[in-house]
Amino acid sequence: MSGRIRLALCLSACFIAAIGGVFAGRALLPPSTPPGTELHEVLHHQLALDANQQARLEVLEQRFAVQRRAFELELRADNARLAAAIEAEHGNGPRVATAVDQSHAVMGELQKATLTHIFAMRQLLRPNQTGQFDQAVVKALTDDTR
Repeated sequence: MSGRIRLALCLSACFIAAIGGVFAGRALLPPSTPPGTELHEVLHHQLALDANQQARLEVLEQRFAVQRRAFELELRADNARLAAAIEAEHGNGPRVATAVDQSHAVMGELQKATLTHIFAMRQLLRPNQTGQFDQAVVKALTDDTR
């Protein structure tokens, strides 16, 4: 058998093995769940919200989605400024430090806005619903299996 045929067969076998590995990994390993999924599950499926609660929750979620997107865009811009500072300074200079500080400030504001949103959602709940909600919030903040 010629060297080219062996190489082609070896490459084909490697490709097939790689594809098989991907399929096996997807079948055997559970997909990671995004942060907040359990909190969403509790709110929308386990707390038996009444129609008024659901309508008010929808308004809160729409409002927060816009706010979160604005923060995400601001963080993207901060990353671009950080990249430009790194490119210009090639080290941890004053522009890099300023860009990092700005990014951290925006991250802090996003975290504060998220907490405000969580507490606003909690205010929609009846007293018999808050315990389960609180547990889901604590789990979302402390779950280290991600």
